[in-house]
Parts: sequence; C-alpha cells; structure tokens
Amino acid sequence: MKKVILFILVVCIGIVVSSFKNNNKREFKFTFDPEAIHTVPTEEESFFQEINIPFNGKSFNGFREAVAFKESQGRYHVVNTFGYLGKYQFGKSTLKRFNIHNAQEFLNTPELQEDAFVALCSVNKWILRKDIKRSVGKKIRGIEITESGILAAAHLAGAGNVKKYLRSHGKSTFKDGYGSSVHHYMKLFSGFDTSFIEANRKPIL
Repeated sequence: MKKVILFILVVCIGIVVSSFKNNNKREFKFTFDPEAIHTVPTEEESFFQEINIPFNGKSFNGFREAVAFKESQGRYHVVNTFGYLGKYQFGKSTLKRFNIHNAQEFLNTPELQEDAFVALCSVNKWILRKDIKRSVGKKIRGIEITESGILAAAHLAGAGNVKKYLRSHGKSTFKDGYGSSVHHYMKLFSGFDTSFIEANRKPIL
C-alpha cells in the first residue's frame, strides 16, 4: 500500500513539474516584433524626456523651447524665488539692458519675452564670438562644445562665466542658485541649430 501511495505521489509531482516547465516555456518564449526596435528612446528623445517636454527637433525653435522648459516649464508668468522673470527667467538687470523696466508688463507680454530671448542670444553670440570660433568642435571634460551649448550656458550664467569655463578647459564652472552648471548646460543643449542668431552688440527689440 505504501508503495502505491509513493508511486502516485511521484507521478503527481512529475505532472506538476512538467506543467510548470511548459508554462515557463510559454511565458518566456521570445517572439520578434519589428515595432519593438522603435520603443527605445533615441538620444535626442531622452534629452527632451529629461526636461519633460515634447520632442521638437534640433532647430532653433527646438532650442528656444528646450531652454524655456528647462527654465520655467515654458510658462510666461513665472517669477522664481530669486526674482527671475518669465518663460526664460530673465534677471531685471538684463532686462534693463534692453530698455525693459516694467516687470509686470514684461510678464504679461509673451511677444516681448520671445524678442528679449533672441536679443540676449544675439548679444551673447557677439560677446563670445571669438570663443565660439576657437572652441566649437573641441571636447571639454568629455563634452563636445557646440554653439548652442555655449549660448544656453551664457543664458544661464552670463557670457563672462562661459568665457572662464572655456578658457580654463572646464576647471572654472558656474552654478546657479538651484545647482545648474555651465558644464551641464553645455551638455544638455548641445547640437541645436543656432545659425539663425546673428551676433549683434546692440540688438533692437
């Protein structure tokens, strides 16, 4: 009797094990899906996911919107804890350079904010024109230097701090009050087409 019971147990265990193995084979069976190769984000898409905005490409418009979303999530009426204003987080001293003295009017005028961004890029491109010529295409601390990276970093830290970064080969780097650095902006905004921007010492809004 014991032998019969033991035999039945062995048979039952064998059935359970066999069933488990078959289930596992079905569960982990690999099937090729041609669409699956498109599910991994590209390097560009990963960048836009990092700053939580839709993919806009590497055009100047993509550059402008990428900077805006990094600065303020693209909101025109934002004033941060340090008093920086608008979609692109302008300081009041920078706005005065463009004869903008009414902060509330600036916040309420999207067209003025867009024009001010282009104007600041033009000024920074003029100030940094020699550094752009010398540095674009080179690598600093593993990052390829591009014009768009330089202009974005200048928007963050000012042209003077970008000069220090480039001329010290990355040893001198600025960080803002929230921890964003020239080095990070050089990497984050690399490779956009900013040829649209003309170097201009005194752009008119």
